[in-house]
Amino acid sequence: MNALARVRNLYKFHPIDGRKSAVLTDVSFEVGKAEFVCIMGPSGSGKSTLLQLLSGLEDADGGSVELAGKELGKLSERERTLLRRETIGHVFQFFNLLTNLTVLENVGLPLAIAGKRIAEQEAPVAALLARFGLERKHNAFPHQLSGGEMQRVSIARALAGGQPLLLCDEPTGNLSQKAGAEVMQYLREVVDRDKRSVLLVTHNPRDATFADRILFLVDGALHTQGDLHGPNLPVERVHEALSALHI
Repeated sequence: MNALARVRNLYKFHPIDGRKSAVLTDVSFEVGKAEFVCIMGPSGSGKSTLLQLLSGLEDADGGSVELAGKELGKLSERERTLLRRETIGHVFQFFNLLTNLTVLENVGLPLAIAGKRIAEQEAPVAALLARFGLERKHNAFPHQLSGGEMQRVSIARALAGGQPLLLCDEPTGNLSQKAGAEVMQYLREVVDRDKRSVLLVTHNPRDATFADRILFLVDGALHTQGDLHGPNLPVERVHEALSALHI
């Protein structure tokens, strides 16, 4: 597999009451180009910590993380920041939109950070907003949007900078069932249409069915014998796998 992200024998410990507690234990997996990978697990299983390590925002206590063929542990802080900016787009549960910026300005932010002038941002941002059904929301502020609209803005922003990998942390956690299903359809389209990669962490079985592969993270360890392959798996198959792992 031509891996865009590669995790090898990853360990992470957090201090609790003066002792080291394992958050991640010997975790290994890859995300290929134009692949949708889902990591499922209950709250507290280490999913968000794993995304922090993949982003280079935390250091691993053992093992390695590679993005675009570069090992994060061998890079300076500045080199990590630049690699993250070039490689990763983020979609968060709580949207993380800047409240004082309009929809247009939020989506254009990655282009502004890359040094693009306002005139250079207009066409690509307008195209993204039209694609996500936000063509009438250019001048709206986040507080004027529904949850589903805010998450669509977040996805558009993640695509605007052209990064090949989207890291999605419980992206439907604050949405209605209908809005959540729409968001997952858009994320599936990111892989099929844009040929970008998506790494989704979630505890939602329905969301997992949109992925090409489903991995299960339990108590900080990946249970690879339970891997499922999709997309379009019956949600009952996911429930069966979770039950078998006592999740």
